[in-house]
Amino acid sequence: MGVFGALWLAGFMPSFTACDDAMSFTTSRGALLQFSTDTVQFDTVISTVGSSTRQLMVYNRNAEGLRIASVRLHRGNGTPFRVNVDGTYLDPEAGARAFGFEVRGGDSIRVFAEVTLPASGQDEPVALDDTLMFTLESGVEQGVILSAVGQDAYMWRGRVIASDTLLEAGRPIVVYDSLSVAPGATLSMAPGVELYFHDGASLWVDGRVVAEGTLEQPVVFRGDRTDRMFDYLPYDNTPSRWGGIRLRASSVDNRFSYVDIHSASYGIACDSSSTTVTKLTLENSVLHNIGGEGLGLYHCRAYVGNTQISNTLGHCVAVVGGWAEFVHCTLAQFYPWDAGRGDALYLANQWLAMDYPLEHAHFRNCLVTGYADDVMRGNLKDEPDTLDYCFANCVLRTVESADTARFVGVTYEPSAEEPSWEEQFRLFDTDNFLYDFRLDSLSAARGKGAPEWVGNYPADRYGIARPANEAPDAGCYEYVPEE
Repeated sequence: MGVFGALWLAGFMPSFTACDDAMSFTTSRGALLQFSTDTVQFDTVISTVGSSTRQLMVYNRNAEGLRIASVRLHRGNGTPFRVNVDGTYLDPEAGARAFGFEVRGGDSIRVFAEVTLPASGQDEPVALDDTLMFTLESGVEQGVILSAVGQDAYMWRGRVIASDTLLEAGRPIVVYDSLSVAPGATLSMAPGVELYFHDGASLWVDGRVVAEGTLEQPVVFRGDRTDRMFDYLPYDNTPSRWGGIRLRASSVDNRFSYVDIHSASYGIACDSSSTTVTKLTLENSVLHNIGGEGLGLYHCRAYVGNTQISNTLGHCVAVVGGWAEFVHCTLAQFYPWDAGRGDALYLANQWLAMDYPLEHAHFRNCLVTGYADDVMRGNLKDEPDTLDYCFANCVLRTVESADTARFVGVTYEPSAEEPSWEEQFRLFDTDNFLYDFRLDSLSAARGKGAPEWVGNYPADRYGIARPANEAPDAGCYEYVPEE
């Protein structure tokens, strides 16, 4: 055999012995599997639409191996869940069971699960569970619950609203290939209506939209991903899940009240129109977490009140020419996904080498804030006859202006010695991307508004009464101590 051969055998003989020890299996009823979770929980899924994949780890913490005689789904061929155990699919047509798995001592196997829930015929969500049963060679049975909530929805593909239509609350509407409102048609939405847009789908408006929610039942525009990117992060908390809302040139007299527009690629984009007629009235609403501009007003007439526009990759608000008035609005630019974020407010009277007269851009009792030392910029060619803008009783994070005719009663947020963002707002959680821009006790916006504008909005966006004869808070939220 030779010297090297003998040394090779001598050196590796103990390894073979150790491997034989590790391959031993126990049938002790006290030797059990352990699982990464006792319940595999799926987020609310749209009925008849497949879910994302969930993972379950199955551990053998024992020194000896365990043999799994069978793995099965309790509902058998009636289960809506699809499960793969260590590379073996539990085929419902074969009873959703498989046999003969081994987990060596200190080792683990992976389980992957998905679900497609059947339509329930109900407007309300319906929960459905199953149990994944592991039967060990010892006869011991262990189970992990699979749990999901199904939501029936109406599926719209390339739908065109060609005549006046009212949407009532009930099941959400999932929009594929965009939704269009034809010229001359009005799409009305009652409180509680929810529109879930698929990736890239948008709302295109040549006619008119009237979306009138309430504080308790807002009209919601969001993406259709109801699952999670990570355990702590729902897709619904991430931007650019869908397109946005575009009000084209022919679209006028659009009204949005108590609407929630979030996780879009852009919020509301208003194409150029005549400034003699109101194109958009936006009140008591939230546009948040958007991968482009939040609100783009391009030479049109718009009125915005008691509204939060926040965390956008582009500008929170862009006013390019036209006529716009903002009262008791919060513009907060704390977009967490990209340091190249836009401004909280961008004002311009030029765009793509074209002049757009800025006829009227007035901001009253507003809070304009963000990460940067200056979150208000623009492109203003100073032509006194066509350049009308002013800020009255606002709190602004920008360079202090000597123009006291255009900046009246303004409070400038200092860049130093100020409370942290966590101390200024109710919730500012950058780890989990959760924000609540209601004011905290140390906010610079407290008591900085003027009483003369309270008549427009005697209550804040949450229905909290503003003081009638004292200075209200700037922005769309009135401070109240947390209980």
